[in-house]
Amino acid sequence: MKKVVIVDDEHEILETLTKFLGRSEKYEIDTYSNPTLALESVKRGNYDLVLLDIMMPQMDGINFLKEVKEVVPKTKVIMMTAFSTEDRLVDCNKFGADDYVTKPFMSLRDVENKVFDNLGL
Repeated sequence: MKKVVIVDDEHEILETLTKFLGRSEKYEIDTYSNPTLALESVKRGNYDLVLLDIMMPQMDGINFLKEVKEVVPKTKVIMMTAFSTEDRLVDCNKFGADDYVTKPFMSLRDVENKVFDNLGL
């Protein structure tokens, strides 16, 4: 079974994504509101895919992405951002992000499709 982790400091986002994406029996979902704790777990190779917020108070999502891709480069990372500026997207691509979604989500089905695509489901 595939493993997905959602990392976001907004509890509403964690709840919404867990409820919607958790309907699938093709993967398990864990959540973290603290990116430092999440990074420790992700770096141990515990996850196939990370849904990662870019703007978090404890750690910037770009730095999180860099560390993940250095230690476990096969882990897929989908960046989530409310600010899809060109610079941010360039940084996401430069450091190995596999995909991105903008918040607020236009459609939870689109997020689910990106998860399925990146997991090869």
